[in-house]
Amino acid sequence: MHPVYSSLPSPSTTPVLAVEHLSKSYPGVRAVDDVSFAVHPGEVHGLVGENGAGKTTLIKLLAGAVGKDQGQIYFQGRPVAIHSVQDAARLGLAFIHQELNLVPYLNAAENIFLGHPYPRTWFGKIRWQELRRRAQQVLADLGASIPVDVPVRRLSPGQQTMVAIARAFATQATVMVMDEPTATLTDREIERLFAGIQRLLARGVSVIYVSHRLEEIFQIAHRVTVMRNGQVVATQPIQALDQARLIRLMTGRPLEIAFPPSQAQPGEPVLQAVDLQGDRVQGVSFALRRGEVLGVAGLVGAGRSELLRMIFGASPVQAGTLSIRREDGALAPVRPRSPQEAFRLGIALVPEERRSQGLILSRPIFENITLTHLARFARGGFLLHRRRELAEARRLGQALGLKATSLEQRVYQLSGGNQQKVVFARCLAGEARILLLDEPTRGIDVGAKQELYQIIRQLTAQGVAILLVSSELTELLGLADRLLVLHQGRQMALVDAAQVDQEAVLRLCYGVTGDPDRVIG
Repeated sequence: MHPVYSSLPSPSTTPVLAVEHLSKSYPGVRAVDDVSFAVHPGEVHGLVGENGAGKTTLIKLLAGAVGKDQGQIYFQGRPVAIHSVQDAARLGLAFIHQELNLVPYLNAAENIFLGHPYPRTWFGKIRWQELRRRAQQVLADLGASIPVDVPVRRLSPGQQTMVAIARAFATQATVMVMDEPTATLTDREIERLFAGIQRLLARGVSVIYVSHRLEEIFQIAHRVTVMRNGQVVATQPIQALDQARLIRLMTGRPLEIAFPPSQAQPGEPVLQAVDLQGDRVQGVSFALRRGEVLGVAGLVGAGRSELLRMIFGASPVQAGTLSIRREDGALAPVRPRSPQEAFRLGIALVPEERRSQGLILSRPIFENITLTHLARFARGGFLLHRRRELAEARRLGQALGLKATSLEQRVYQLSGGNQQKVVFARCLAGEARILLLDEPTRGIDVGAKQELYQIIRQLTAQGVAILLVSSELTELLGLADRLLVLHQGRQMALVDAAQVDQEAVLRLCYGVTGDPDRVIG
């Protein structure tokens, strides 16, 4: 794949931003270890590495969110001290973080210009209409159509990401740092973001771009810095790399991006939906079989997550029938009215956004794993049996290959891939028969993805039925036995995954029915 920005800007004798021998340690781990690299004016500089490689900590050091232990940061050739977010902003550094840091009860316009002077009248009154107009202009420059007067908590994850991106674009930044900006975006939104980056480059702005989607790195980066175990292992022009070599630099070993073959033979249906309807779902019907991966494809807003939430009892089922196979073998109608009821029926959910929806980041690993199953560990109905909690968490952690200093480590200290394993462990602690996976590999590196793919195959081999939502079509086609395709809440098709390609699925996602024989309902 050829980069969008094919020619590397002539390296200036003075990098716009450079770090030398930067280090940062936390108890038991050296997160950034003697790191040096430089970014030139008008350059897209890719920053890649496995989860836990030190990328996010490095970004936090540049943002002034954490303090360095040693080393020096240079801006336009002079040494600078960045002790706070305000220091970074004054230098002209803008950030799009993985954690969007939006204020949920403020609207999009207020969030975009948060921290900047709002337009005011001579008497000091905020000119709200002008603020909304400016916000709409910034979003329009990104090709995004988002209501600017709606609280951001009511926006979709993709829309919230676009608001965070717009906030960064609204600044007069010299260097913009983007940490996984496309994790929740559609292909069209990604194209608009890349067009926005091109406009930044034309203004001489430099971009540090962090992504686990290696195809994006090859598409937009001029140079790439690879981190592993807190250290820089290479900085090279993108033309000198291919995907296999980049992965080898990241992991320290050869690793093919491949999907393990299924070892399961799908059996009888364990979950059946007939004409299911909800807020964003209109007449969806399917049967999920024992040991099967049923993929759910569709654009953001198509109703994929809503479908999973309805089955999990987190969103109401307005009409239709949902049935689960009982121990006696008969399918019986059910309508979970809460996640607790769903758990009792053997249904578990790995949510779309693990940090805000699936974890209590400030609590230990073992508490997050046992959280929804505390009755199993109660003594006398009141006190928790801590030793049994730890034993169960240890068993599941070992089964999933969880990497942590101890089970009492706080979850926020884990890499994205290991945080996701904690969510998986909590689901498996309830011995779920039906597992609902909503974007399970979002924001995790290629090595962690391979581990999760193996876990999914192991679960189906044990007879677990999986309903899988993913925005990555290669992932759906590589893991799913069949595909359920949704468009604007409606069912477009239910097809054998081996009989379709990415183009055919994408056409259905956009509502184009090229083959009417494959369309259901």
